[in-house]
Amino acid sequence: RRESHGQLTITTTHTQARFVLPPAIARIKREFPQVSVHLQQSTEGAALDLLGSGEADMAVVSTAGSEPQGGIAVPLYRWKRLALVPRGHELDRAGRAPELEELSRYPLISYESSVRPESSLRRAFTGKGLEPDLALTALDADLIKTYVRAGLGVGLLAEMAVGIGDSDLRGWPAPKEISECIAWAVLPRERVLRDYALELVNVLAPQIDKRDLRRVIDGNQEADWPEPPTWESLTQTISI
Repeated sequence: RRESHGQLTITTTHTQARFVLPPAIARIKREFPQVSVHLQQSTEGAALDLLGSGEADMAVVSTAGSEPQGGIAVPLYRWKRLALVPRGHELDRAGRAPELEELSRYPLISYESSVRPESSLRRAFTGKGLEPDLALTALDADLIKTYVRAGLGVGLLAEMAVGIGDSDLRGWPAPKEISECIAWAVLPRERVLRDYALELVNVLAPQIDKRDLRRVIDGNQEADWPEPPTWESLTQTISI
């Protein structure tokens, strides 16, 4: 368990791998330089399947509803979606974010999971008697931004995926009907968790005491996790 060298395989989505994990993994590599880290990009469902089959040591996924199944789910942080348009678009205006009914009039570009009937995005629209025009979907947040820039529609994507390099785009908080999401680290049950894996979870969830985390993983304590922080507040603790 306490060996300082080995291999850590993380299965996760593009958004987490590209915009969230780099500073956290950099910290782990500084503390455990002999550990090799392997990232497997996949959809949320496929990530949990890889974890269940023993092909990954940890899954980092997001849900808008209940906690993911298939292991010990540790809440990391809360995040919101943004409505993204190119500068000069009709929605590139000051003072008022678009409402759901307004977004239903535009072609939308979002994650591939949005096409599923049970997706939180689709439920938000149908709950108001609206039908979203999903013109294009992709697994990759960078692709979503590329097609927004090409003028193909309004992007709906995670707030983590929009940063200082996107000054040519205008981002609005998504309407309140589109629910907040929680990012989770899902750990396999009844498998030994090495110190470096535990440390990575702690970097991503500093609100959780490492001793409590270890006791839950070892089966000596019931999970009673604190409220996860917002993405904005978490970034202040995991910068490189």
